[in-house]
Formats: sequence, C-alpha cells, structure tokens
Amino acid sequence: MTRRRTRSQAGPRRQGPRWPLAAAVALAAVAGVAWFQLAKGPASATPSGSQVAASSGRPSAVGPSALTGIGASHQPSTSPSASPLPAPIVAVPFVPVEDYRGSVESIDGKRLATVLAGRDPRWTQVELVADEVDPILRALKVSRSAAGNRVVTAPTAQALMADLSAHRDRMAFLRADAVGPGIRAMAWRGARLFGVHRLKDVAGWPLTAQLPAPAAGASARVPGAYSPATTWTLFAGGDLGLDRSYADVVTNQGKGIDYPFDGRTARIAGLVCCSPFGWKVPTIVSTGHPGAMRDLITSADLALANMEESAPDHWTFHRHGTVFTGDPRLLAGIARAGIDVASVASTHIGDGGNAGILQTMASMRKYGIVPFGAGVNLAAARQPAIFQQGGAKVAILGYDGISSSYYGASPTSIGDAPLNAKYFRADIKAARAAGADVVIVFPHWGIEYTPGPSALQQRLARQMIDAGADLVIGNHPHWAQAMEIYKGKPIWYSLGNFTFDQSWSEPTLEGITLELTFRGGTLVQAWMNPHILVKAVQPNLLSIAGDGQRVLGPIYKASTKLLPW
Repeated sequence: MTRRRTRSQAGPRRQGPRWPLAAAVALAAVAGVAWFQLAKGPASATPSGSQVAASSGRPSAVGPSALTGIGASHQPSTSPSASPLPAPIVAVPFVPVEDYRGSVESIDGKRLATVLAGRDPRWTQVELVADEVDPILRALKVSRSAAGNRVVTAPTAQALMADLSAHRDRMAFLRADAVGPGIRAMAWRGARLFGVHRLKDVAGWPLTAQLPAPAAGASARVPGAYSPATTWTLFAGGDLGLDRSYADVVTNQGKGIDYPFDGRTARIAGLVCCSPFGWKVPTIVSTGHPGAMRDLITSADLALANMEESAPDHWTFHRHGTVFTGDPRLLAGIARAGIDVASVASTHIGDGGNAGILQTMASMRKYGIVPFGAGVNLAAARQPAIFQQGGAKVAILGYDGISSSYYGASPTSIGDAPLNAKYFRADIKAARAAGADVVIVFPHWGIEYTPGPSALQQRLARQMIDAGADLVIGNHPHWAQAMEIYKGKPIWYSLGNFTFDQSWSEPTLEGITLELTFRGGTLVQAWMNPHILVKAVQPNLLSIAGDGQRVLGPIYKASTKLLPW
C-alpha cells in the first residue's frame, strides 16, 4: 500500500499552536476522564447508568463552558443574562463502544438484537447518553419500548465511559466526537472510524443520528464534528534486531529482508519443554492472513520503533553473545516494512564504536528512517524527531537509561542521550516552545525480564508527564510490561520484543504493538495488539479475544495498582 507521509528530521519548523496548561487540564478533566476517574471509585463518578431509557427532560450543560474539546458537552454554555440559541440538529456519526479491556472487534445489527433480547454471551445492556437515546435508537431502527430495561442511560458521555469500566457487561453507542481513549471503539459490520484501517471519508460510515451540532471550536471541518482530515494514527513497536538470529534467518537461511515483517495471524497450540534455560516455549500455529503485521505498520500514518542494535559500516555477524553489529543493508527491510522513525538511544547502539553510532544513523536516513536519541554531541542527541500529522506538530524524544554511562554523549563527544530528568524536562519544554502539539518520550530503561515497572521507571515516567509529555512509551526489559494512567496520560513501560531474538521463553517471544488514534493533538483511542515471534524474529498477531490474552492478561495484572479501571 502506498502511503503519503510527512517526514522531517529534527530542526526548526513552522510553529503550530502550543498546548497551554489550560488545554492540558481540560483534556485531563474531560477527554481523558475515563482513564482516571474511576480511581476514586464508582461512587465518585456520575450515576451508574441504572436509569432506564424512558427518562426524559431537557439536557443540561456539562461542566465548565470552557471545556469544548473531545468528550466535552456539545450543548451551548448557558449565560445568566441571555438564553443561548439551540444548537442546530445535524447528522452526527456515532460508534459502538465497549470497556477498554474488551475484546470484541466488530458488531452488527444482528448482534445488537441479541443484546436487546437478553441472549448475548458478553453484554446484558446497551448504554446511551440520556439526551441522545431517541435519535440513536431511531438510527439503529430499534423500538424504544421494545428495548425496555435493556437500554440504560448516563447523563453525559464522560459518565458513560466511566460506566463501561465499572459495568463490563454493557456495550454502548457514543457520538464519534465524544470518544475518549479509556474505552474501545468497535467496528460496525467491519467498518471503522478509528485505528489504521479507519474510513477516510465519514460519508461512508453507516451510523449517523440527528443530534445537536458540537459546540463551536470542537471541530469546524464537518457539521458532525468528527473529521477524518484531522484524524491520524501512530504505530509503535518495541525492540528491533539486526544481528544474531535476525541475520541468520534473513541472510544465512535465505528468508530475505522482508521476512521479519511478513507476519500473519497465529495461535499458541501449547507449551513444550524446554529451552536451555529451563523455560517452556510455545508451539505456534499460523491462522492465515498473510502480511497482517506489515499491513498494520504500513497502514499507520506514522510508525515508530526502537533500534536496539548498531549497524556500523564495518560489521561482524554474531551467532551468539550480547555484542551486536548488524549489516546496515538489512535496514532496507525495516524501511520497506513502513517504519518511519526509530530511537537509537538504546543498550547496544554503541557496540560498533562511537563512529558506528553515526554510521548507523546515516544508514537509517539513507533508507528513509528518521533516527533520534543520539548524535555528534549531547545537544544533537537530545534533539527530537519532528513530524506534521493531521494538522498537529509531533515531537518524539529518546533517552537511554541503561548504557549511557559508556555510550552516552557529552557536550563534545558522540553518543546517545542519557536518561536524565534535567535533560528531559528542558527538552520537553523546548519542544512545546517550538510549537509541538504532541510530545512523546521514548525511554530505554527498566529491569530485564520483569513485569515492571521499577520504582525508578515509575518516578521518571511521572516526571516526564509532569514536565508536559503526552505519552511515555518505554522499551528494554524484553517483556511486555505494565501500563499506567497518570494525570490522564498513558505510560507503557515496555512493549517487549518486536523482532529482537530471545527464543528461550514465552514472555520473551511475545510483545505488543500500539495502534494509537489522534484527532489533531488529542489521543482518542489506544489499542494494544499482542503478537508472538515465529523463528524468534517474525511477529505474528494474536487474537485479542483468544491467545492474545496470554500477553494482555499479565500486562493488566502488573498494572493493577496503576490503572483506574
């Protein structure tokens, strides 16, 4: 598939609008409410949704009138001196949604009918925002009286998103412009409005209801607020390999440079004993869909990963050991897979020497991959990769918390960017000052082979958010680690191995990739796609309703005290 991408290296760019503090507070208070509101317990949220759909009454404004972003009330703010004009009624797209941990990818009218008939194995009720019940039921061709108590209501979109976390036996329908990242938007008859395979033209979306137009400022691009023109996606993967098994499979076994990214879908048939370290390892069976992983990467507007190993001009193949110098020609396969940008602030980036760091970066650029996190000196290493996506300016910063004591840059020497709070605070501030709408920090950190995070990881991650970062996506532990929501902002402590070869256990053969959907500078959906490595170097997608839970389950378990739901 041919993609149109906007790529640039770090450097001065036309400044876009900077998110002021008020906007960040508004996002945390409104759009991100489903991420953290339940930390206070269901009782602290809005009513639980037990009110039946037969309730009526004039809708009231929700929250401060300044909150006009994603998830904010679409009603005009009231004034003590004048009554506002009613918002015009327009065709507004709406989507089926479930709780964040849900595993249903797509539904249709037949599935909805089973829910309303009380026969669905997953859901017992359908939840709607109170003042949207009648228009949405009409659009779904569902009789309100026949739905009875199978339809419950919430007073606001924010309350509905919180309810789904508290009541996982419910599904819901929500206007597209109100969807936030704390829930999972599903497809309708296979069509999506979010994710890398979303419709690019809202006119093709089958679900629209006659609802009040959004508040001024929510989106001026289309009458129903949701605008594909400002919607974009980010793919994020974990550690990439080049040497050892990667080179052996690609070169010595003749599989070719495209093989690592030609992964299909797969399932785990069972575990067999044992690896040289005494771990049981999985038996993997393909379930079809050739090219599923490549399609996921290439369909994203921007694809990010971690370059774990060096690729110096003078390289040596290593069959074993922990020194890595990959053939730089193998970078062509990574670029052809669709990876646009990669951090080089990582454990083994200096294995080919300081000159090898710059040679690795030069070869990455040669094949069209933007490197960040290292450079000719400390100032260069701390520069972000900058992109323009969906009308938003995106800055990505990389830091090494593992090997920077010997591969770290100094003011006058080559190296990677050390993971230092003084540095990242200043760099995040500088990115904002340069007009970044989205700031992503991509650290290399943590303790290997643990579900994490360590106390140090957590402290640093929270400092990054406090400094103004929007997302933190970490790597290095070679296991998929916990995720956390802090002040409404997501932190993934480790994505696990992507193509890095560690075949001695199930956790080292598994990982996740992120499929993130933004509207302008706002994150609105965040999906974790679990995978397992075939031949230790080829990630194959696992079903989130099936064996993918072998990956996601431990993540959620490790996140017990870090997630609000």
